[in-house]
Amino acid sequence: MIQYELKNPFRDGTSHILFSPLDFLSKLAALVPRPRYNLVRYHGVLAPNAKLRKLIVPKHRKRSAEHPAATGTQKESVPAAATRFQGPLLAPLTWAERLKRVFNIDITLCPRCGGTLRVIAEITDPDVIQKILDHVAARPPPPSHAIHVASHR
Repeated sequence: MIQYELKNPFRDGTSHILFSPLDFLSKLAALVPRPRYNLVRYHGVLAPNAKLRKLIVPKHRKRSAEHPAATGTQKESVPAAATRFQGPLLAPLTWAERLKRVFNIDITLCPRCGGTLRVIAEITDPDVIQKILDHVAARPPPPSHAIHVASHR
């Protein structure tokens, strides 16, 4: 027998329920959602096929030539972060922006001159990473007067 302790007792004072192992597993299996089935379900006018849904749910804005983030011709006076969250179809944060937001690490700022850096490659292959790290470990550090290798804008 399996004894289940209730978080809050029932009105009649019941604080524990006894289950047979098979009955307990059937109760647990009933809580598992079906595969590829949404856990959030909308009813009424928010339901997917409701006739009035289009009157209350905002329409998705598609990228167009008029939107500066869609064409890359963004004005310098408008910061990129201000235009990023204006619509649901805009690109998510880049990993550099996520590092800045979560850990306050700005990898787009040159540590030597304070200039702006841009990402020129993203290396995710473990073998290539190990090869680069082995190569860097084999070299002595560059002298302080050496030219900074990162690509500036």
